[in-house]
Amino acid sequence: YKRQINTLSDDKSTGAHSIFLGQVRSDRINDRTVRAIEYSAYAEMLETEAGKIRETILSAFSDVTDLVIVHSTGIVKAGELSLFVMLTAGHRDQATRACRHVVEMIKENFPVWKKEIFDDNTNRWHE
Repeated sequence: YKRQINTLSDDKSTGAHSIFLGQVRSDRINDRTVRAIEYSAYAEMLETEAGKIRETILSAFSDVTDLVIVHSTGIVKAGELSLFVMLTAGHRDQATRACRHVVEMIKENFPVWKKEIFDDNTNRWHE
């Protein structure tokens, strides 16, 4: 327990930050274990899609003041982080609901492709 926590924002009207961390799992698929995922992305489309998500969230959740999305590319080993989302809002309810919505939009619309790499050195593109 710590009595004072340093602020993440200079905005004194901000009361909540909601953070989502996505981590690569070592799923077991057909007697093979995922040891890593190789992420590839179409960078220009990624920027466009991130902008659309930002605009959607800022218009749907009036209390949200900021949004940060960081998605890994390249090889990410099981147990390592592949996605970071942080939402800043005036109140926790909008921050947590908006954060969940952002993650769902990323899963549906982000131009990021995943190739699962297994412990036997085989791989497959994730559907």
